[in-house]
Amino acid sequence: MTDIAEIYVALLGEGVEVWKPVRAKRVSNNTYRILRQPYDRTTETWQFEPGDVVLCEMVESSDGRILAATEKAAQG
Repeated sequence: MTDIAEIYVALLGEGVEVWKPVRAKRVSNNTYRILRQPYDRTTETWQFEPGDVVLCEMVESSDGRILAATEKAAQG
């Protein structure tokens, strides 16, 4: 079993709801750290960036249920 998963991060400023699949490492039950990966800030804006630790939950999208990053996790 691997701790690497595909989660989804919202793209900002798109005019419609758009989710970007990204690679993340599971830290605990619903907490993930977004891994380093190609990210061109000139073409898209992610709600959360590589290195961020985020809380995830299942949400409904136009493609069905996805594991989505919903907020930054408290660091402490």
